[in-house]
Amino acid sequence: MKITYYGQSCVQIEAGGKTLLFDPFISPNPMASHIDVNSLKPDYILVSHGHGDHVADLVTIQKNSGAKVICIAEIAGWLGKQDIEAHGMNIGGGYNFDFGRVKMVNAIHSSSMPDGSYGGNPAGFVIYAEGKAIYFAGDTALTYDMKLLADDNLDWAILPIGDNYTMGADDAVKACDFINCKNVIGVHYDSFPVIKIDKDEVMEKFVKAGLNLKLPAIGESLSL
Repeated sequence: MKITYYGQSCVQIEAGGKTLLFDPFISPNPMASHIDVNSLKPDYILVSHGHGDHVADLVTIQKNSGAKVICIAEIAGWLGKQDIEAHGMNIGGGYNFDFGRVKMVNAIHSSSMPDGSYGGNPAGFVIYAEGKAIYFAGDTALTYDMKLLADDNLDWAILPIGDNYTMGADDAVKACDFINCKNVIGVHYDSFPVIKIDKDEVMEKFVKAGLNLKLPAIGESLSL
């Protein structure tokens, strides 16, 4: 299983013989200007919520690839009006796909589409594939609901660490305890001044907690 980071919260996971792209925000991100959006051809696009820094390239990439979108039911309806097929889900539900199983879990945030229409509730995902469990938290605050994942034997967690709009590093460290997972990929930082982090300071906090934090460069891939 391989993960590639494309900036902000956009990651791509290759699992179960398929390519899964999460929260595609690339072309408006000056830090990701070296990434060719038109070269991305995922089989699935998973969307945690409707904010522009998570869906900016959604329609373009879907049209180029024919990917099936997995998202909350209200975003599926929004996409349907644009003739895009989506698999709508809701919090607490799971579904078996050809690459593995997806469960939609709670996230504490807000959600609206770029045109101002209702985006349903924000969400996270747990992906079960190739014998592994990967938690993509989406944009979220620290929440006791994360404790529900403690028994899932998570192999990796993809957590926001930029603060202001989401958890910061301190709460992300607490989240790792709640979900019982020591391997973390940090996302949702540095794209805007208000979520700029001191990487050394953040890394030190995770190390002191006995956690394995990865902060890949944009375009960098890691084996999970």
